[in-house]
Amino acid sequence: MKNSLCLIIFLFVFYPAFTQEEDKVFSILFYNVENLFDIQNDSLTLDDEFTPRGDRHWNLKKLDTKLNRISKAVLSAAGWNTPSIIAMVEVENRYVLEQLIKQTPIGSFPYKIIHKESPDTRGIDVALLYNSNEFYPLEYQYIPLTEDNGEMMSTREILYVSGVLGGKDTIYLFANHWPSRYSGILETKELRNRAARLLRSKVDLIFSERPKAKVIIVGDFNDEPGNESMVRYLAAQSLEDEIFPDCLYNLSEAWKPGTGTLKYQGTWYTFDQIIVSGALLFAKTGLYVEPDDASICNLPFLLEKDNTYGGMKPSRTYNGMKYNGGFSDHLPVLIKIN
Repeated sequence: MKNSLCLIIFLFVFYPAFTQEEDKVFSILFYNVENLFDIQNDSLTLDDEFTPRGDRHWNLKKLDTKLNRISKAVLSAAGWNTPSIIAMVEVENRYVLEQLIKQTPIGSFPYKIIHKESPDTRGIDVALLYNSNEFYPLEYQYIPLTEDNGEMMSTREILYVSGVLGGKDTIYLFANHWPSRYSGILETKELRNRAARLLRSKVDLIFSERPKAKVIIVGDFNDEPGNESMVRYLAAQSLEDEIFPDCLYNLSEAWKPGTGTLKYQGTWYTFDQIIVSGALLFAKTGLYVEPDDASICNLPFLLEKDNTYGGMKPSRTYNGMKYNGGFSDHLPVLIKIN
């Protein structure tokens, strides 16, 4: 009787902790933070406008506001659980990342940095923050886009990171910021197709060694889910297709029509997307996701009234050259991992 009573007390006290860990939901956030620059002029990049004497009169007060805005968005995106991994683009350097994890409320959590200076002409990079209590990186690599002759292109690299999430399972993560449409959609299409082919080759290499690898691809692709780069060259399929472990499936393709992650001249676009391998979609063991576990973080404070085209739009740092004090021209996207 005494032993039974002790067992009941033990289960009452400790079982909730066991089940809580077993039911833990992890998450990965992707966020284009729109021009997170320091205030110093870098003579090697085109960052002059983001300096105190530049066209935008960028200063410490504006930088501090920007950092705290990003912190608020990040810490609110996943509800009660802060993201295990935060992939960020349009980051100038490691300094601004260190300020983010030291001088804002994000500093309350044990985030560490993965970063490398990119060959981008404006000096903006792809970076990763990870909660060291929840994610253990095994390896990482920055993969440059190259010309046919092997020469490195002056654009952002693709960040590849593999690691153990939650002490349970290995994930293979790619963070992207593909070439923009600034010079025209048709004029720049081949650059994004090239990025898609490069990414696909790296994913296929993983699949050749681990056919059931749990791959997660996030990024600002500057293309939509139905564009040629995503469908033909990356081969990110619809969830309506048959699911195979070593195929890619675009969870963003099913997001509600009329929504998106950025708004241009009254139209929403879904450039920020989440793609996973079939092995992660219907895993029998370890980590898994379901189709509706990927979402756009359209929290009310990230939006403002669109006085020109109607409805709402992302609250960005600048509207044109006028300082607005907002967050970003992109909304974050989030994937929850069970």
